[in-house]
Amino acid sequence: MEYNERTKNKHLSNSYISMLCTEFKMLYNAGIAPYDSLMLMFDDEHDEDGQAVLKAMLPALEDGKPLSAAFQQAGCFPRYMVSMMEAGEQTGHISESLLALSKHYDRQERIAVSLRNAVLYPVMLLTLMLAVVALLIIQVLPMFNEVHLRLGSRLPPFAERLMEFGSWVSGASIVIAIVVGTILCAAFILWLIPQSRVLISGWFRDTWGDKGLLGDIASSRFASALAMGVASGLDTEKALELASSVSGGSKSVDNKHRRCMELIRAGGTLSDSMFEAGIFSARNSRMLSIGTRSGMADSALSEIAERSGLAVQDEIDKLIGKVEPTLVIISSVLTGVILLSVMLPLMGIMTALG
Repeated sequence: MEYNERTKNKHLSNSYISMLCTEFKMLYNAGIAPYDSLMLMFDDEHDEDGQAVLKAMLPALEDGKPLSAAFQQAGCFPRYMVSMMEAGEQTGHISESLLALSKHYDRQERIAVSLRNAVLYPVMLLTLMLAVVALLIIQVLPMFNEVHLRLGSRLPPFAERLMEFGSWVSGASIVIAIVVGTILCAAFILWLIPQSRVLISGWFRDTWGDKGLLGDIASSRFASALAMGVASGLDTEKALELASSVSGGSKSVDNKHRRCMELIRAGGTLSDSMFEAGIFSARNSRMLSIGTRSGMADSALSEIAERSGLAVQDEIDKLIGKVEPTLVIISSVLTGVILLSVMLPLMGIMTALG
C-alpha cells in the first residue's frame, strides 16, 4: 500500500513508459510470464522511483491478474495506455499492443523535446539580448557620457534618451524585480492549481488548438493513438473514440473527430471520413485507403503516425531556424546602433583635436 500511495497520480515521462513497454514486449515474446518479467525488471532497476512503480504493479500480478490490471493498480499510468493494454489482452494482440504503445510514447517524447527546445533556445537568446542591451544603456553609456563631457561635448539626442531610460530602469530596478517576480509567482501558483490549469489549458487549446503547429501536433497524436488502437485489435469506432480522448481537448479538434465518427456511422470508409473531417491530408488518406484495401490498415496508420511526427519535428526545427537568426540580427543591430551613436561623434572630436 505504501508504494501505491507513492506512485498514485505520479507523472511518468513518455520516455519511461516507452522503455517499459519495450521491455515487457521483449520478455513476453521470450515466453516469460508477466510476474516473472516484472521481477526481472525490478532486480535490474536501480532508481528508487522506478522501483516504486514496479513494486506498485506487483500485487495485481501476484493475484494472477493481467498486465493491464497491474498498470491500473499502480495509479500512475495513463488511462489510454491501460485501455489499449486491456484491448490487446482481450483480442490476443498483447505483443502488438506493447509495441504500439512503445512507439506512441516514443513519438510523443520526441515531439515534447522538440517543443521544449523550440521555447528554450529563443527564450535564452532573448534573455541574453536584453541583458546585453541593458548593460550598454545602464553601464556603458554613462561612461561615454563622462568622456564627452570632459571633451566639452554632449551625447547625441538618441544616446541621451537611451541613457535616461537606463537611469530610470536602474533606479526602478527593485520595483521592476518585485513586479516581475510577483507576476511569475502568480502564474506559477495558478499553474499548480488543477482547476486553473485546466481552464488555462482549455482556453489555449480552444484558441490555437487546431491552428498551425499545434494543429499538426494534434493530428500527429491522433494518428499515433489510432494506430495504437487498431494494432491492439479494437474495432474502428472504439479506436476512434479512444484516439479522440488522447488527442482532443479543443472544441475545433473535437468537432473534427465527431464529424469523422458521424461519417463512418453513415457508411463512409475510414480514409474518406478522415479526409472529409479535415483530420488527414489527401496524401495520408490515400495511404490509409491503400492500407485498408490490402489488409494492412495498422501498418498504414503506423507509417502515417511516424511521418506526421517527423513532419512536426521538421516544422519545429524550421521555426527555431527562423527565430534564432532573427534574434541574433536584432541584438547585433541594437548593439551596433547604440555603440555607433556614441563612437562616431567621439571619433569626430578626436579627429578635430588631433
